[in-house]
Amino acid sequence: MKFLKRLSIAALVAVPFLAHGLAAQDKIECRIIYVPTEETVVDKMFEMAKVNKNDIVFDLGCGDGRIVCMAAKTFGAKGIGVDIDPERIKDCMVTMKKYGVTKELVDIRQGDALKVKDLDRASVVMLYMLPEFMEKLEPQLAKLKPGTRIVAHDYPFPNTKPDQIVEFKGPRRDHTLYMWTIKEKKKQ
Repeated sequence: MKFLKRLSIAALVAVPFLAHGLAAQDKIECRIIYVPTEETVVDKMFEMAKVNKNDIVFDLGCGDGRIVCMAAKTFGAKGIGVDIDPERIKDCMVTMKKYGVTKELVDIRQGDALKVKDLDRASVVMLYMLPEFMEKLEPQLAKLKPGTRIVAHDYPFPNTKPDQIVEFKGPRRDHTLYMWTIKEKKKQ
């Protein structure tokens, strides 16, 4: 019921997505909405992933960039945020100033989160995406190196069992976080 309630709220604010400047065959058929992740939730995501200064934190669908900026400011980690919406990229520039982080630590990119060429560099991947995006992203897990930690807010990958699930009450509502750690590939 909790999932259906969230989904119906999301459906009310969802808009059809037409990718900016992409060919018809490249259009993503996902609802794109922007709901910022509360800082207390981001802190819990960092705690689960054990983020540290040696990490490269990717946030796919980064919104205003708060996750990668907080990772850089709090831990000295490198942050890479990707969002398709040019308005969110503008928001990211404001967030970078708010947190006082530089382009040396935080790289913000406008682009398709399903087509990140250097995702294999990630040691941590953070997500807050609707279920249909999570399903489309799931095959990308094969590109990640062993030990990479993925933390998703509210929506899990549909076919990959999480290693950890944390439910907690935030300032405004209940949250569920899912975490996976990429395992070594089995030798054949």
